[in-house]
Amino acid sequence: MSTPASAANLKAVAAWFEGSFSTRWEMGASVSIWQHGREVLNLSHGHCDRARTRVWDQNTLVPVWSATKGPAAVCCMLALAEAGIPLDCPVSEVWPEFVGGGKSNVAFIHLLTHTAGLCALDAPTPIYNYDAVVEALERQHPLWEPGTRQGYHARTFGFLMDEIVRRLAETESLGEYFREVFGSPMSLDFWIGLPSAQWDRVSPIYPGKISIANSDQPFIKAFNTAGTLTQRTFNSPFGLNAVSDFNQSSTWAPGYASMGGVGSAHGLAKFYSMLAQGGRWNGAQLVPEVVVRHFEQTLTQENDSVLLTPIAFSTGMMQDPLNTDPESDVGKLRRHFGSSKLAFGHPGAGGSLAFADPENGISFAYVMNQMEIGALPGERAVGLVERLYA
Repeated sequence: MSTPASAANLKAVAAWFEGSFSTRWEMGASVSIWQHGREVLNLSHGHCDRARTRVWDQNTLVPVWSATKGPAAVCCMLALAEAGIPLDCPVSEVWPEFVGGGKSNVAFIHLLTHTAGLCALDAPTPIYNYDAVVEALERQHPLWEPGTRQGYHARTFGFLMDEIVRRLAETESLGEYFREVFGSPMSLDFWIGLPSAQWDRVSPIYPGKISIANSDQPFIKAFNTAGTLTQRTFNSPFGLNAVSDFNQSSTWAPGYASMGGVGSAHGLAKFYSMLAQGGRWNGAQLVPEVVVRHFEQTLTQENDSVLLTPIAFSTGMMQDPLNTDPESDVGKLRRHFGSSKLAFGHPGAGGSLAFADPENGISFAYVMNQMEIGALPGERAVGLVERLYA
């Protein structure tokens, strides 16, 4: 068996990556892999448009949808740690207005693990109006007893993280905090709130052509059925529902912390490389090691009420769900994040994926502009990970 990120494995990763352009609908894509703080693979290929007038290269930026949630969770966890606030503390201690709707007992841990019951809003609220979304969250009654059920907070998660960071760090936004603490010091090609100077580097993205996996069928059916919790969740708050909306600078600039991140595979993998090294970068401890350890520990694993498949969460990070059958010798139900049970990260709609594997010192990121259908990574990304850990 090869060791992760061996020369043979990286060669196999490169072959799979190149093969996706001829056999798996790939248009423009990049993959970046780091080990022990050093980039060991950086591949970019294809085009930014279907007419093939713009070449995709390692400087190309692209919207990464929910892969934004990983960096957003790190910002929230760091702000809580710097303020000395434990995860079981009620959110209302920092955000007094949050108690509306009977939420006095909702703790930070509930928000971070998608168990707060705030995935869908009863009041129709436009995503463009930050203050209106925050007020709707303040009034919202939990859809279930917090901590008793898990349901992916597809859109509201970013607003919850953002408001907590604004109040704790006294910053204009989570995106500004990210830039100040990580983006600028690490020279990251990744933004939550893209400045106008970077707009001409962004590739447009294209709607999904193929379904990611059969296991996604219950999700896709629920997503397309009026009134389901899944559809309500992905429309709360409403707006920005067309893929073409994400080709507009008006979507890149505000810094939607759930799904508004824009960057390169190199930038995302570099960020996760810092986490794979226990929060250290260039001799500086950017994230306390105790915070990084939180990301490694699964806190909830259920057949998710929104994604309708087994999903595991630590504090704001996704992990691979484990097989709980004592009779089985299968460890992980999925290996989106490699072989280590400590690995953590977050996928984005259409196929993007980024994660850290502290056990092996590895970080990984894959981004693309031709989306697949579904909320979890498809064969293009998963094939890369499988070969990295073969």
